[in-house]
Amino acid sequence: MSNSFQSIQDFADGQLLLINKPYEWTSFDVVGKLRNAFKPLKLKVGHAGTLDPLATGLLIVCTGKMTKQIDTFQAEEKEYTGTMVLGATTPTYDLESEPEAKFDTSHLTDEQIKAVCAQFTGDIQQYPPAHSAIKIDGERLYEKARRGEEVELRLRSVTISEFEITRIALPEVDFRVVCSKGTYIRSLVNDFGAALNNGAYMSALRRTRSGNYRIEDAHEILELVDTIRALKAAPDLTGL
Repeated sequence: MSNSFQSIQDFADGQLLLINKPYEWTSFDVVGKLRNAFKPLKLKVGHAGTLDPLATGLLIVCTGKMTKQIDTFQAEEKEYTGTMVLGATTPTYDLESEPEAKFDTSHLTDEQIKAVCAQFTGDIQQYPPAHSAIKIDGERLYEKARRGEEVELRLRSVTISEFEITRIALPEVDFRVVCSKGTYIRSLVNDFGAALNNGAYMSALRRTRSGNYRIEDAHEILELVDTIRALKAAPDLTGL
C-alpha cells in the first residue's frame, strides 16, 4: 500500500487513495462507504473514473483538498485485463443482461481472432453502450434504456494504445487493453465480435493501472475503512 496515515487530519488535508473496487460494488458505493467512515467529519470525497459494478480493480479516490485534482487523474491513460465470450451478444454488452443473438464459433481460428486486434488499435471511434452512465438532458443513459426508451448514441473518439489477446479457449477470449480516457471496453468487445461477423460480450473486466498508479498498490476498501475508524478513535496528541 502506498499511503501511510498518521491522523484523520491527513485525509482532510488531501489524500489520493488507491482502492481495489470489489465485484458488484458501484464506484459510488466505494465513495459512500468512505464518506460514512469519516462521519461526523464532513470531508469531500470523489472518484476519478467510474468502474461498472461488474468490473473490479483500481479506483482512484480523492479526499479533502486533493479532490480539486480529480479531473487530472481522470484524464490519464488506463490499462485493463478482461474476458470476452464469443458467440453471443447482450443488450448491455456484459453479464448485466441475458444473451440474445447467438452465433456459431466453431469456424473461428486463433489467427483470425488475434488479427482483429489491429482494427481497434490507434485512434478509433466507438458508440457508448446504451446502458451507460453518460448523461443526456440531465439523465443517465441507463435510466432511459431500462425504461425501454430509444436513446441517441453519439460516436466518441478514443485511443487504444495496446490491444492484445492473452488466452483463447473458445468461447472465452482473454485480453489486455491500454486506452485513453472515455474508452468503453464493453463497446470495444461488442465491436470486436461484429468485426468477426460474430457476437461478443464482456464477462469480466479489471482495471490494473491508471496513469502511473497500479492495482498492486491498492487498498482493500473494508481494511481502509477500519484504518479510518481507528484513527478517529485515537487520542489527539498533536498538542503535546
